[in-house]
Amino acid sequence: MLITVIRTVILYVVIIIVVRIMGKRQISELQTSELVVTLLMSDIASIPMQNTDQSLLSGIIPIFVLVIFEILISLLMLKHSKFRSLICGRPVIVIDHGKIDQKAMKELRMSTEDLFEELRQKDVFHPSDVDYAIVETNGKISIMKKSECEPATVKQLGVRGDQRGMEAVIVSDGEIAESSMNFCGLSRSWLRSILRLEKVKLNDIFIMTADKGKRYTIIKKESG
Repeated sequence: MLITVIRTVILYVVIIIVVRIMGKRQISELQTSELVVTLLMSDIASIPMQNTDQSLLSGIIPIFVLVIFEILISLLMLKHSKFRSLICGRPVIVIDHGKIDQKAMKELRMSTEDLFEELRQKDVFHPSDVDYAIVETNGKISIMKKSECEPATVKQLGVRGDQRGMEAVIVSDGEIAESSMNFCGLSRSWLRSILRLEKVKLNDIFIMTADKGKRYTIIKKESG
Protein backbone atom coordinates (compact mmCIF):
# COMPACT_ATOMS: atom_id res chain seq x y z
CA MET A 1 0.00 0.00 0.00
CA LEU A 2 2.82 2.37 0.94
CA ILE A 3 4.58 1.66 -2.35
CA THR A 4 1.42 2.55 -4.29
CA VAL A 5 1.15 5.85 -2.42
CA ILE A 6 4.81 6.72 -3.07
CA ARG A 7 4.53 5.85 -6.77
CA THR A 8 1.36 7.95 -7.04
CA VAL A 9 3.05 10.96 -5.42
CA ILE A 10 6.09 10.64 -7.70
CA LEU A 11 3.94 10.44 -10.83
CA TYR A 12 1.86 13.39 -9.60
CA VAL A 13 5.01 15.51 -9.20
CA VAL A 14 6.23 14.42 -12.65
CA ILE A 15 2.92 15.42 -14.27
CA ILE A 16 3.01 18.81 -12.50
CA ILE A 17 6.56 19.42 -13.83
CA VAL A 18 5.54 18.35 -17.32
CA VAL A 19 2.48 20.61 -17.36
CA ARG A 20 4.65 23.53 -16.23
CA ILE A 21 7.08 22.80 -19.07
CA MET A 22 4.24 22.74 -21.60
CA GLY A 23 3.00 26.15 -20.43
CA LYS A 24 -0.08 27.63 -18.79
CA ARG A 25 -3.26 26.84 -20.66
CA GLN A 26 -6.79 25.94 -19.75
CA ILE A 27 -8.20 22.70 -21.16
CA SER A 28 -10.43 24.67 -23.54
CA GLU A 29 -7.38 26.53 -24.91
CA LEU A 30 -5.29 23.46 -25.76
CA GLN A 31 -4.29 23.02 -29.38
CA THR A 32 -4.86 19.63 -31.02
CA SER A 33 -1.33 18.34 -30.43
CA GLU A 34 -1.34 19.52 -26.80
CA LEU A 35 -4.68 17.85 -26.12
CA VAL A 36 -3.43 14.55 -27.59
CA VAL A 37 -0.28 14.67 -25.43
CA THR A 38 -2.35 15.48 -22.31
CA LEU A 39 -4.69 12.53 -22.89
CA LEU A 40 -1.80 10.15 -23.59
CA MET A 41 0.06 11.28 -20.47
CA SER A 42 -2.94 10.60 -18.25
CA ASP A 43 -3.27 7.07 -19.64
CA ILE A 44 0.47 6.33 -19.39
CA ALA A 45 0.68 7.63 -15.82
CA SER A 46 -2.26 5.51 -14.66
CA ILE A 47 -0.62 2.19 -15.69
CA PRO A 48 2.38 2.12 -13.27
CA MET A 49 0.19 3.83 -10.67
CA GLN A 50 -2.18 0.86 -10.60
CA ASN A 51 0.26 -1.92 -11.45
CA THR A 52 3.08 -2.03 -8.88
CA ASP A 53 4.76 -4.89 -10.76
CA GLN A 54 5.57 -2.53 -13.59
CA SER A 55 8.65 -0.33 -13.40
CA LEU A 56 7.99 3.31 -12.52
CA LEU A 57 10.38 4.39 -15.28
CA SER A 58 8.10 2.71 -17.84
CA GLY A 59 5.62 5.46 -17.08
CA ILE A 60 7.97 8.41 -16.51
CA ILE A 61 10.15 7.93 -19.63
CA PRO A 62 7.25 7.88 -22.16
CA ILE A 63 5.78 10.99 -20.51
CA PHE A 64 9.01 12.97 -20.98
CA VAL A 65 9.37 11.61 -24.53
CA LEU A 66 5.89 12.94 -25.32
CA VAL A 67 6.77 16.35 -23.83
CA ILE A 68 9.98 16.59 -25.85
CA PHE A 69 8.04 15.61 -28.96
CA GLU A 70 5.40 18.25 -28.21
CA ILE A 71 8.09 20.93 -27.75
CA LEU A 72 9.64 19.99 -31.10
CA ILE A 73 6.22 20.10 -32.76
CA SER A 74 5.59 23.55 -31.21
CA LEU A 75 8.92 24.86 -32.53
CA LEU A 76 8.11 23.56 -36.02
CA MET A 77 4.69 25.22 -35.87
CA LEU A 78 6.33 28.53 -34.91
CA LYS A 79 8.62 28.44 -37.93
CA HIS A 80 6.30 26.87 -40.52
CA SER A 81 2.76 28.22 -40.83
CA LYS A 82 1.75 25.44 -43.24
CA PHE A 83 2.78 22.80 -40.73
CA ARG A 84 0.82 24.62 -38.01
CA SER A 85 -2.24 24.68 -40.25
CA LEU A 86 -1.84 20.95 -40.89
CA ILE A 87 -1.71 20.16 -37.16
CA CYS A 88 -4.06 22.77 -35.68
CA GLY A 89 -6.18 23.82 -38.64
CA ARG A 90 -7.06 27.39 -39.59
CA PRO A 91 -9.46 29.95 -38.13
CA VAL A 92 -12.78 29.82 -39.97
CA ILE A 93 -15.17 32.73 -40.54
CA VAL A 94 -18.74 31.63 -39.77
CA ILE A 95 -20.40 35.07 -39.86
CA ASP A 96 -19.38 37.66 -42.44
CA HIS A 97 -21.04 41.09 -42.19
CA GLY A 98 -24.07 39.66 -40.44
CA LYS A 99 -24.49 36.71 -42.81
CA ILE A 100 -24.02 33.16 -41.53
CA ASP A 101 -21.74 31.04 -43.71
CA GLN A 102 -23.66 27.75 -43.84
CA LYS A 103 -20.94 25.97 -45.82
CA ALA A 104 -18.32 26.82 -43.19
CA MET A 105 -20.63 25.60 -40.43
CA LYS A 106 -21.14 22.29 -42.20
CA GLU A 107 -17.39 21.84 -42.57
CA LEU A 108 -16.97 22.50 -38.85
CA ARG A 109 -19.97 20.29 -38.03
CA MET A 110 -21.27 23.17 -35.95
CA SER A 111 -25.00 23.36 -35.33
CA THR A 112 -26.96 26.61 -35.26
CA GLU A 113 -27.67 25.94 -31.57
CA ASP A 114 -23.92 25.83 -30.87
CA LEU A 115 -23.38 29.07 -32.79
CA PHE A 116 -26.18 30.95 -31.07
CA GLU A 117 -25.04 29.70 -27.67
CA GLU A 118 -21.57 31.08 -28.33
CA LEU A 119 -23.05 34.38 -29.51
CA ARG A 120 -25.20 34.73 -26.39
CA GLN A 121 -22.14 34.14 -24.21
CA LYS A 122 -20.58 37.14 -25.99
CA ASP A 123 -23.71 39.23 -25.25
CA VAL A 124 -24.84 39.03 -28.87
CA PHE A 125 -28.45 37.98 -29.55
CA HIS A 126 -28.75 38.75 -33.27
CA PRO A 127 -26.27 37.54 -35.94
CA SER A 128 -27.04 40.72 -37.88
CA ASP A 129 -25.21 42.67 -35.14
CA VAL A 130 -21.97 40.82 -35.93
CA ASP A 131 -19.42 42.06 -38.44
CA TYR A 132 -17.24 38.95 -38.16
CA ALA A 133 -17.43 35.75 -36.10
CA ILE A 134 -14.37 33.52 -36.34
CA VAL A 135 -13.96 30.00 -34.97
CA GLU A 136 -10.38 29.86 -33.71
CA THR A 137 -8.16 26.77 -33.86
CA ASN A 138 -8.88 26.01 -30.19
CA GLY A 139 -12.63 25.92 -30.86
CA LYS A 140 -13.48 29.27 -29.29
CA ILE A 141 -15.33 31.97 -31.21
CA SER A 142 -13.97 35.50 -31.58
CA ILE A 143 -16.57 38.16 -32.40
CA MET A 144 -16.26 41.66 -33.81
CA LYS A 145 -19.54 43.53 -33.52
CA LYS A 146 -20.65 46.12 -36.04
CA SER A 147 -19.56 49.59 -34.99
CA GLU A 148 -23.13 50.78 -34.47
CA CYS A 149 -23.75 47.86 -32.09
CA GLU A 150 -20.73 48.54 -29.90
CA PRO A 151 -21.26 50.48 -26.66
CA ALA A 152 -19.88 54.02 -26.69
CA THR A 153 -16.43 54.35 -25.13
CA VAL A 154 -15.20 57.11 -22.84
CA LYS A 155 -13.02 58.38 -25.67
CA GLN A 156 -15.95 58.57 -28.09
CA LEU A 157 -18.04 60.46 -25.54
CA GLY A 158 -15.20 62.89 -24.95
CA VAL A 159 -15.19 62.21 -21.22
CA ARG A 160 -12.01 61.92 -19.21
CA GLY A 161 -12.14 58.62 -17.35
CA ASP A 162 -10.68 57.84 -13.96
CA GLN A 163 -7.99 55.31 -14.77
CA ARG A 164 -7.44 53.37 -11.56
CA GLY A 165 -5.21 50.74 -13.01
CA MET A 166 -5.23 47.07 -12.20
CA GLU A 167 -5.85 46.05 -8.63
CA ALA A 168 -3.95 43.18 -7.05
CA VAL A 169 -4.64 41.17 -3.93
CA ILE A 170 -1.90 42.19 -1.50
CA VAL A 171 -3.38 40.45 1.57
CA SER A 172 -5.34 37.20 1.44
CA ASP A 173 -6.72 35.68 4.63
CA GLY A 174 -4.18 37.51 6.77
CA GLU A 175 -1.20 36.55 4.54
CA ILE A 176 0.80 39.18 2.65
CA ALA A 177 1.30 38.49 -1.07
CA GLU A 178 4.84 39.73 -1.70
CA SER A 179 4.64 39.38 -5.49
CA SER A 180 1.51 41.56 -5.61
CA MET A 181 3.12 44.12 -3.29
CA ASN A 182 6.13 44.33 -5.60
CA PHE A 183 3.86 44.59 -8.66
CA CYS A 184 2.06 47.59 -7.14
CA GLY A 185 5.32 49.15 -5.90
CA LEU A 186 4.16 49.00 -2.29
CA SER A 187 6.21 48.38 0.84
CA ARG A 188 5.48 46.69 4.13
CA SER A 189 5.91 50.04 5.91
CA TRP A 190 3.13 51.51 3.73
CA LEU A 191 0.93 48.52 4.56
CA ARG A 192 1.59 48.93 8.28
CA SER A 193 0.68 52.62 8.09
CA ILE A 194 -2.61 51.77 6.36
CA LEU A 195 -3.41 49.14 8.97
CA ARG A 196 -2.80 51.71 11.71
CA LEU A 197 -4.92 54.27 9.88
CA GLU A 198 -7.81 51.82 9.42
CA LYS A 199 -7.30 50.42 12.93
CA VAL A 200 -7.29 46.84 11.71
CA LYS A 201 -4.93 43.94 12.35
CA LEU A 202 -3.36 41.92 9.55
CA ASN A 203 -4.92 38.67 10.80
CA ASP A 204 -8.39 40.28 10.71
CA ILE A 205 -8.20 40.96 6.95
CA PHE A 206 -9.96 38.57 4.57
CA ILE A 207 -8.95 40.37 1.35
CA MET A 208 -7.08 43.60 0.76
CA THR A 209 -6.55 44.90 -2.76
CA ALA A 210 -4.47 47.85 -3.96
CA ASP A 211 -3.21 49.44 -7.16
CA LYS A 212 -0.09 51.35 -8.16
CA GLY A 213 -1.76 54.61 -7.16
CA LYS A 214 -1.88 53.32 -3.56
CA ARG A 215 -5.68 53.15 -3.61
CA TYR A 216 -6.87 50.21 -1.58
CA THR A 217 -9.90 48.25 -0.47
CA ILE A 218 -10.13 46.18 2.71
CA ILE A 219 -12.61 43.39 3.41
CA LYS A 220 -12.51 42.13 6.98
CA LYS A 221 -13.06 38.54 8.04
CA GLU A 222 -16.57 37.75 9.18
CA SER A 223 -16.88 36.88 12.85
CA GLY A 224 -17.75 33.27 13.66
